[in-house]
Amino acid sequence: MDASAAGPPTPESPADNPFFEELLWVHGMLRRDLETVSRLAVEAGDGMAGAELRAELAELKANGPLWRLKVNCLTYCQFVHRHHRAEDVLLFPNLVRIDPVLAPTIVRLERDHRRVAELLGETEAAARALAEDESQPARRRVVAALDELGAHLLEHLAFEERSLEAPMSRLDGLR
Repeated sequence: MDASAAGPPTPESPADNPFFEELLWVHGMLRRDLETVSRLAVEAGDGMAGAELRAELAELKANGPLWRLKVNCLTYCQFVHRHHRAEDVLLFPNLVRIDPVLAPTIVRLERDHRRVAELLGETEAAARALAEDESQPARRRVVAALDELGAHLLEHLAFEERSLEAPMSRLDGLR
């Protein structure tokens, strides 16, 4: 079966479009890691008592749920910041250059990136606070921050993929 008979490319099967394939690959990692960090937040929020968590943290510092949450969350947050910065500086200006009609879409995506940055900041602060305060309110703050980040980020990723697949295919000459 030839590629034209397969129908239009989808996020599951992009056309020969290395730029869009890269975007989908990064977005897949973001989604996977967001699921992992959210699961860890729930375990910390619904898990064992603070004293038990402190004992496990002292014994298994690199593997305890609060430590993993903090490290994974902060690493994830930095990855998202770097990815969005690269899109804002490298990808978006080229897309608007080849297709000025995309300008309103790019404005929305950049606005989304700023909102994600705010949510990442809130999530990072909540994760760092767990080192000092393992109370249920502190844990709920992490879970709430991750829930809000997750909802916004997943919607953003879906919009970006829908909006940029075709325009990114025209970036071929930039390789």
